[in-house]
Amino acid sequence: MHMNLASVIIHHSLFSFSGRSSFCWVDKKTVWLAAALFQLASVSGRSADWPGYASKQDDWFRSAEGRRVADSILSWQSPLGSWPKNLDTTQEKLEGDKRTIRGTFDNGATTGELRFLARAFRATGEARYRDAFMRGLDHILQAQYPTGGWPQSYPPGAGYHRHITFNDDAMVRLMELLREVANKPEYEFVDATRRRACETSFKRGIDCILKCQVKVDGKLTVWCAQHDEATLQPRPARTFELVSLSGAESAGILHLLMSLDGPSPEIAAAIRAGAAWFESAKLTGLAQTRVNGDKVVVPDKNARPLWARFYEIGSNRPIFSGRDGVKKYTLAEIEAERRNGYAWHGSWGERVARDFALWERKWDPAVRNGGTSNRQK
Repeated sequence: MHMNLASVIIHHSLFSFSGRSSFCWVDKKTVWLAAALFQLASVSGRSADWPGYASKQDDWFRSAEGRRVADSILSWQSPLGSWPKNLDTTQEKLEGDKRTIRGTFDNGATTGELRFLARAFRATGEARYRDAFMRGLDHILQAQYPTGGWPQSYPPGAGYHRHITFNDDAMVRLMELLREVANKPEYEFVDATRRRACETSFKRGIDCILKCQVKVDGKLTVWCAQHDEATLQPRPARTFELVSLSGAESAGILHLLMSLDGPSPEIAAAIRAGAAWFESAKLTGLAQTRVNGDKVVVPDKNARPLWARFYEIGSNRPIFSGRDGVKKYTLAEIEAERRNGYAWHGSWGERVARDFALWERKWDPAVRNGGTSNRQK
């Protein structure tokens, strides 16, 4: 899309052909816009291979290629300290005004870049990598609400982006990074004051998660993908993302809770309730497939369990919605564009069940000694 727009600008604005081969230049702003759009097209729609970079040796970070990648990442950091989403910031330096960058915590943005820069600083000792890391870390700490959650981006604005955002694991990813900075020796280059702030921030995030867990008829269930930043109540996002219990985001939250050592009674209760909800919400005898390119759900007694992305609070029925925002109870009822352009089902509960079985063996004395699970029923 960006490439096509840039081509139109270049063809119709950069040059004006008349007759044989003569042409005239237009204003520099139009030329820069076309070039910027070409550059954006070359890096957009892709995510960086952060695990691949993490596996590289220190010598690579000191090499010309490692420095090129680090310089590219630095060029895409917003003045506030975050990075834009849906861009591979490792591929090509931004040649333009950094003030136009809108950073975010959505879709994996910012945390990958910060881990890379921390590693680059440890390998090279170059202060510019450390300074950029600190600016990004401070931005994350500043963005946390008094209630303990994080918006999708900061400053949050007035739209749904302001809500506490579990969607696409945004808040969980931020908390995992803060925990690493607070505790891992790889981050000893961070001053003690900031590391203590990261630890405090993480604990506040856990407290927020516990308070956001939705109760139905007095019983803990799981979480919505967004929660109000003040009241902590479930909130909608885009028109097709209604208030609901989330089968996708709740799995990531439970994984984080189950990674905590020495869980408190409150955390243990949240975990057991969440695992029980996933067991109750699994969809059996159904398979998601494609027929003539269209996503459909069909009966299949041999299919592995599925979980819906969204469940109606109270009834626990899977819900779906198109861009009109009208709640439906089957995937087939929404328009083809949204039906095929969104992850409405997944195997998220399988991960929860595996994690929970390991968690019980580690932290539940009865299960560890050969007893049965006391998962909330």
